[in-house]
Amino acid sequence: MAAGEQPGFNLTGAPRLGTRSAAAATRRRVRWGTALGVRLALILVSLGFLLPFLWMVTTSLKPTELVLAYPPVWWPPEPRWDNYVKAVEAVPFFRYFLNTLVYGCASALGVLVSCPLVAYSLAKIRWREREALLILILATMLVPFPVTMVPLYVTFARLGWINTLLPLVVPAFLGNAFFIFLLRQFFMTIPEELSDAARIDGASELQILCRVLLPLSRPVLAVVALFQFLNAWNDFLGPLIYLQDGRKFTLAVGLQMYRGTNYVQWDLLMAASTLVVLPTLALFFMTQKTFIEGITLTGLKG
Repeated sequence: MAAGEQPGFNLTGAPRLGTRSAAAATRRRVRWGTALGVRLALILVSLGFLLPFLWMVTTSLKPTELVLAYPPVWWPPEPRWDNYVKAVEAVPFFRYFLNTLVYGCASALGVLVSCPLVAYSLAKIRWREREALLILILATMLVPFPVTMVPLYVTFARLGWINTLLPLVVPAFLGNAFFIFLLRQFFMTIPEELSDAARIDGASELQILCRVLLPLSRPVLAVVALFQFLNAWNDFLGPLIYLQDGRKFTLAVGLQMYRGTNYVQWDLLMAASTLVVLPTLALFFMTQKTFIEGITLTGLKG
């Protein structure tokens, strides 16, 4: 090393080429180690969510004597695929499936009709009390369902809607606070110039909503429909309260009644539960791209 020269630097003060390469290699190792640690953590967390699902699937393929065996048997030596046939025959599965499908599709249609109208009025139409109304709508999200359960039941009973799907479906056509907020946040990101140009061309507010904003809002509308469909598919308390005829039960209530009124055959119950979960999984993976795009485009981002 020449006199006056510092380690790692040449006479001009610039870092040496070898020193920069070593620093870059160190940074790459740190980034690689961080990425590896994050992936391992994500894998461990994912296993925590996947293990109950895997246990349900493998239990659905076991003979009865292996369901509660100790030590546990993760995969049966001879999978019983006929458990799925027995599960479908043990309960009116397809009737429950049809009832749940009607409930989910009708309620999803309801929020797609009602929520964009309210969200558009809160986002694009200027009127004095719209901020106060938005706060009031958001405040309704703080009221738990058990608080309104009895008044709603009395109201629907006086309307003669008990033991029908109307108490489950009709409220969706009256709006949902969370979906209204979600759509409002998205509508706020659409430039005002588009709405103003349509107004200059003579379009009404409803035409602006239907012909300008909704075609641009397909991702977030898909998110709203998917959320509502999944809520209806997994809803247990609502059908339990309003439905009394066993032929009108949904899957959640029907399987619970089967578990409570018969000797529990866990292999068949797990087979039926797997069949209940499969449509929602298929729906999620089919709409995954649109679903994630809708989430990132709305106010949930950042």
